[in-house]
Amino acid sequence: MDTKLNPSAIRLSNVTVAYRGHPAVHHLSGEFTPGSLTAIVGPNGAGKTSLLAAIMGRVRPSHGDVQFDPGSRSRIAWLPQQAEIDRSFPIRVFDLVALGHWERLGSFKGVAVTHGDAVHRALEAVGLGGFERRGIAELSAGQFQRVLFARVLLQDAPVILLDEPFNAIDARTTADLLAVVARWHVEARTVIAVLHDLEQVRLHFDRTLLMARRCVAWGPTAEVLHAENLFRARRMAEAWDDDAPICREAA
Repeated sequence: MDTKLNPSAIRLSNVTVAYRGHPAVHHLSGEFTPGSLTAIVGPNGAGKTSLLAAIMGRVRPSHGDVQFDPGSRSRIAWLPQQAEIDRSFPIRVFDLVALGHWERLGSFKGVAVTHGDAVHRALEAVGLGGFERRGIAELSAGQFQRVLFARVLLQDAPVILLDEPFNAIDARTTADLLAVVARWHVEARTVIAVLHDLEQVRLHFDRTLLMARRCVAWGPTAEVLHAENLFRARRMAEAWDDDAPICREAA
């Protein structure tokens, strides 16, 4: 573990993320405490991925802000949904994982022997030792997700964002990657994951943010995933009107 991780608190202050004036995340306030392990759950269209994008800095909040401790925002590892990645691109497993060193190497430096050793160790850690020379197009969905986790391992970041990391992969791969997440938590990294499987959340994540564009509940998982809160989130989702007037505050 990097002794200089210093995991940051992530504070949301009245955050609204809107597209053409229609909020995907609506006036959300709260804090992910340093070293916490948090699942973000909610109905489809609840703004979960939009919130991760705002934390990552990929989108700018229309209102409010996301605050980090000084110097922390530059050290975030992001694992996107597989659907966002073009797997037809001709790149080897080794080279994709080595991109985890990008921040330290820059655009024009080659991968040193020590960096290459780190790639091999990361692949061993996710159960893909010996896959270095394979093209990513040859991999199953589960194998490719292991590769993406190996890349995150190389980034050695204090804050890790995971967007649907266990979607459409086999049970064994899910169990192996959940073990990696548990290790990050032991190392006191701040881990935030968008998830759909509530039983998985109950078993492996001690804190949960339940969203329906707005915050429904945020706190200890057992309290958040209460039947009344889940019913409320469902009712809020059923009330969404995509043809509603533009929110001027979010425009």
